[in-house]
Amino acid sequence: MKNLGILLSGRGSNFEAIAKNVAAGKIPEARIAVVISNEPDAGGMAIAQRMGLEALLIPSKGKQRQEHDGEVVAALHQRNVDLVCLAGYMRLLSPWFVQQFPRRILNIHPSLLPAFPGLEAQEQAFAYGVKIAGCTVHFVDEELDHGPIVVQKAVPVLETDTEGSLAARILEQEHIAYAEAINLVLTESFDIAGRRLVRR
Repeated sequence: MKNLGILLSGRGSNFEAIAKNVAAGKIPEARIAVVISNEPDAGGMAIAQRMGLEALLIPSKGKQRQEHDGEVVAALHQRNVDLVCLAGYMRLLSPWFVQQFPRRILNIHPSLLPAFPGLEAQEQAFAYGVKIAGCTVHFVDEELDHGPIVVQKAVPVLETDTEGSLAARILEQEHIAYAEAINLVLTESFDIAGRRLVRR
């Protein structure tokens, strides 16, 4: 059984989907060891407490990144976390943090990377007029929204879409993609060739 550590800063929608998939046996190799937030009022913390999971607040406000990253990494190591899942974690991880969990940090981004990295990806895609949007689960490396891609899901942009309706449909696919990516990474049934993840 592998231990997951979830990092979040907000409502925790992707975390909740992961937790429900774990509880339903759809991510059979995993248990959630800890949910960590840097924000005291993050909605995901209340969800974690309601589900009986350890919810740990490690505030980032007023701290140097090095100090905060050190506290988070220590908490993850104390709980023997095998895979770190970022679920709306609104902080860039330092290169040192990434090096503590090589190829063991996943992030989800609401675009088909490398298109539209950074904040407000759905709004960027909508404004750009793309016909296909989607989401990407990728390994985290030292650069923003950059590491090898694990899973992508495409979402057609409809003529009737608004930014909100497109974002909602992408979010549905995010919940599916994240579980798929966690299962793939935990089974270690892949190789990385350059930037490409190749399933065995």
